[in-house]
Amino acid sequence: MTLSIEAKATLEKVTTATLTTILLKKGLRNVWIRGAMPLRADQSRLVGTAFTLRFVPAREDLATPASWASPISTRAAIEEMPEGCIAVIDAMGITDAGVFGDILCARMKKRNVTAMITDGAVRDLGGVLDTDLPVWCKGAAAPPSVAGLTFVGWNETVGCGGVAVIPGDIVVADSDGAVVIPQALLDEVVAESPAQEKLEGWIIGEVERGEKLPGLYPMNEETRVRYETWLADNQS
Repeated sequence: MTLSIEAKATLEKVTTATLTTILLKKGLRNVWIRGAMPLRADQSRLVGTAFTLRFVPAREDLATPASWASPISTRAAIEEMPEGCIAVIDAMGITDAGVFGDILCARMKKRNVTAMITDGAVRDLGGVLDTDLPVWCKGAAAPPSVAGLTFVGWNETVGCGGVAVIPGDIVVADSDGAVVIPQALLDEVVAESPAQEKLEGWIIGEVERGEKLPGLYPMNEETRVRYETWLADNQS
């Protein structure tokens, strides 16, 4: 399944908080990538399909600087990333070695990768910021990846921040972190998102008017009728 221009435009207007609510109603509780937060406080919301990379614990005979020239390397993986994807890197939550630094991030930016998300750390923080590649991570660390991790492959199912991510899943990331939407639920989520955002906006307006929360959030029947009347009067 591809991410259409229309679906992408819709999701760019929907907060990750709203998306977790919609997915929760569908029975999915574990969709928020733990620990991956934007490096820039003013980072805009981004949407893309997941291109996954996987690390395992470092093994001294494999995790060496020489491995960077291997056919199975982060360098090779970057050259396989399609334009517009979001790179999701499973670093097992390890934060004392940086998975990517400024040079790799610069190449990803050059290839028009939308963003990078990891449950690990980056290195060369100043340089990474200078590349303007949007990054969600758990912080920065000076040592290279091979000091604590072994890269083993890309575009396979991974666990990032405790969330299962399958290549092609849809990722939405904003100031609250990153949320994964399963491919099979994309159409439903896109269809329901604008209505959920409108509903929550109305509730905020009611709170600002002084309404009490019981019966408002969640709605009782009386409030729902009032909302539906308002909705009918304000259809654009």
